[in-house]
Amino acid sequence: MDQEKKVNVEARLGRIAGQVSGIQRMVDTDRYCVDVLMQIAAVRAALGKVSKILLESHIQTCVVGAFGTDDQNERAAKIEELVKIFEKNVGR
Repeated sequence: MDQEKKVNVEARLGRIAGQVSGIQRMVDTDRYCVDVLMQIAAVRAALGKVSKILLESHIQTCVVGAFGTDDQNERAAKIEELVKIFEKNVGR
């Protein structure tokens, strides 16, 4: 992952950590359930964006690199990695 993307991801994760702390405070102070659920949805969306950035970076570097070689095993391994990630994120 290039430095600019890394800084972007780190900043996003910092904001997400703050949001999660805020959710904990909301639960601690018995805030309205719908408000808490809305914040949880916002965190999920933010994590989804981080996942997208990481996936794009992985494809642009590792996957492209594997497909730039003649190594069929390396290509198959990268495909298998992507399928497993897809199953974990979408196949639930």
